[in-house]
Amino acid sequence: MSNWLDGVRWNEQGLVPAIAQDGSSGKILMFAWMNKEALQLTAEKGHAVYWSRSRKKLWHKGEESGHQQIIKDIRLDCDEDVILLSVEQKGGIACHTGRERCFYRHLKDGQWLSTDPVLKDPKSIYST
Repeated sequence: MSNWLDGVRWNEQGLVPAIAQDGSSGKILMFAWMNKEALQLTAEKGHAVYWSRSRKKLWHKGEESGHQQIIKDIRLDCDEDVILLSVEQKGGIACHTGRERCFYRHLKDGQWLSTDPVLKDPKSIYST
């Protein structure tokens, strides 16, 4: 592993939170986790690679859906414990629900309201 990875404050599980932001619009697209290998591969390959806690394996964003995130910039916050990825979102869909972004619910009057439309039926995106 590269020395620059030692500058990241990894949690007890060896993970760091990663936020993906659209490089053009500035919209926050999604949040995920990265381990050292995921962050190193992201920097080397130029596309987002995350760590799936549920599947316990690396997850190349877009490997099933085709909605890859091309890296424009990688930043580390002042506490060295959060990664911000500036990305070009291929296909315009970052969320597994078929929406542009994962943050599509808005709190109003004590209820979560869906505010962003489904752009593509998830059944047509994922084969499994």
